[in-house]
Amino acid sequence: MTDKFNWEAFLDPYIQAVGELKIKLRGARKQYQKQNRHSPIEFVTGRVKPAESIKNKARLRGFTPENIAEMQDIAGVRVMVQFVEDVEEVLNLLRQRKDFKIVQERDYINHQKESGYRSYHVIIEYPVEMVDGRKNILAEIQIRTLAMNFWATIEHSLNYKYQGAFPDELRKRLAVTAKIAYALDEEMSTIREEIQEAQLLFNPSRHKVDDGVENRDDFDEEHNW
Repeated sequence: MTDKFNWEAFLDPYIQAVGELKIKLRGARKQYQKQNRHSPIEFVTGRVKPAESIKNKARLRGFTPENIAEMQDIAGVRVMVQFVEDVEEVLNLLRQRKDFKIVQERDYINHQKESGYRSYHVIIEYPVEMVDGRKNILAEIQIRTLAMNFWATIEHSLNYKYQGAFPDELRKRLAVTAKIAYALDEEMSTIREEIQEAQLLFNPSRHKVDDGVENRDDFDEEHNW
């Protein structure tokens, strides 16, 4: 990438897209809450890659100023869910929407990565209305359970430290913890109805429109992506 590349102008539509997507997905959650129904969306976060991260990836993957817009994860939104079953419901919501187009899906839940990473990735083409006209950009929506996210967050931090070259003992321990996280999701699924009923009885405000829960939504961390 050249020093003359206008990063601010390039990233503006991505920043706008992430903001709009977070609002829309949080709006979907509130609709469930108003209907006193279990929302498959626990909370939503998002981020736009900083220019330095984009440049590093561009060097590794061979992107140039001419094709940098083909990078799929410059804009990222993450949807957190409680149960594995919620992933499919969120997917159904995304597939039914008319305000963007799904161009690719990657199922790392049923087909987890060798490292143990589990998540569902949806690549969308999103139209952003700018003052100079409409601009279509690519964005990534990740859907994961809380257990998947905990493991992925730890693995990502360690990967940053070791640059992918994990010591053998650490790699083995990560594989074990990935299995534990998977087992947690599986076990929670067996008592999902009991948990949802208990949550409603214990905390009825969970199903009311309360902006207090948005605090978790706004906890967006670039280094976690």
